[in-house]
Amino acid sequence: MSNLILGVGEFGASNNPADVVKTFALGSCVAVILMCPKTRTVGMVHVALPEAKINPEKARTRPGYFADTGIPALLEQMGRMGCDPRGRGFIVKLAGGARIMDPNNTFNIGKRNALAVKKVLWKYALGAVAEDLGETYSRTVAVVVSSGEVILSSPGRGDWKI
Repeated sequence: MSNLILGVGEFGASNNPADVVKTFALGSCVAVILMCPKTRTVGMVHVALPEAKINPEKARTRPGYFADTGIPALLEQMGRMGCDPRGRGFIVKLAGGARIMDPNNTFNIGKRNALAVKKVLWKYALGAVAEDLGETYSRTVAVVVSSGEVILSSPGRGDWKI
């Protein structure tokens, strides 16, 4: 088994059944997990911020950093792997969007990220079949390509699936 590790603002996809697509320590960031049952391809983007307009240069070089550029970039990559580039028939799951280091909800980055991700998905007529969003703890996400199983973990909370 090999791991495809995604950092903040990165995206990737695999159709190798031996792979696990993984991202660590989602705080206010949101992991968008796209699964194409037709090709048994799993993709993920680790979204850090809602909109690319705050930093167009970063969006050009690291589109996965933003919801509005990361999801289309991931769909394009998965399209090159034989999936429908509009996401038709995909299974979507979401995780993250926590309220971390913002006890008074001053910035609401996690909530804003979650809403921005959903807005972009809606443009593609996609909606999540499962999500684990919000709260006040970080999450690590691992997706087993062979089964599509999505496993979340958090220090002191153990593992759970969505």
